[in-house]
Amino acid sequence: MESASAIIAEKYHNQEYAIPASRLSEIETKGMLPSIYRLYSLALLYRKSVDEILSVFDIPLGNLAEDISVTHPPKSHILSVSEEKRTIEMPLRFDPGFDLRKTTNMGRMVEKWGTVPLHFLSKFARTSYTYGYVGTDDLTLYPLILPGSFLQIDESKNRIQEGGWRSEYERPIYFVETREGFVCSWCSLVGSQMVLQPHPLSPVPARILKHPQEAEVLGQVVGIAMSLGGVGAAELEQFLAKQQILNPSV
Repeated sequence: MESASAIIAEKYHNQEYAIPASRLSEIETKGMLPSIYRLYSLALLYRKSVDEILSVFDIPLGNLAEDISVTHPPKSHILSVSEEKRTIEMPLRFDPGFDLRKTTNMGRMVEKWGTVPLHFLSKFARTSYTYGYVGTDDLTLYPLILPGSFLQIDESKNRIQEGGWRSEYERPIYFVETREGFVCSWCSLVGSQMVLQPHPLSPVPARILKHPQEAEVLGQVVGIAMSLGGVGAAELEQFLAKQQILNPSV
């Protein structure tokens, strides 16, 4: 026990994590309260959660939600008390400028991260993925990818692949940043120009932009979360009417 805690102390360059045999005896037999650092070491050494170690010292964590009212806070505020002990860092608040109509890089729109349940999902935070949102006005790959979809993007795959697919379902889809915003699209390179190729059934025209000055590939779409409700005829007509107003020549 003493040697194991010494390893923890060495790892974090803090001797407060170390628990000498004499101190451990005092904690176990005389009820001496350990420091917060030694609480952490005890949790590791006994293979218990910090919450369980705290409960040994009569800290009523289970009453946290009930006891909040005892403090009589003068102002209204939001408090999140979770019954799930395992947690993960997830977005809690997005930038007020987040517009559901526009295709967006979700990572850039997160204004505040916080701790929420489901610790086992934490592996996703250590990957090269970023996450995007297809705006409700973005019908570039409609009906293959519907507006309102969430995208998982592999940033390591940021080079446009030319050919090699047998159908539209195998063709790589890219998440592209342009001067006007983000686009989820098929792409091809023609010299120094990038062609943003829409789906054949999409009402959106192809776009040709200078590469990389006007368009940059952030990565390839490798996962999609999409509602199968789809875009109805009314929504499609509204989009076409809006496009006609903005671009009378279309």
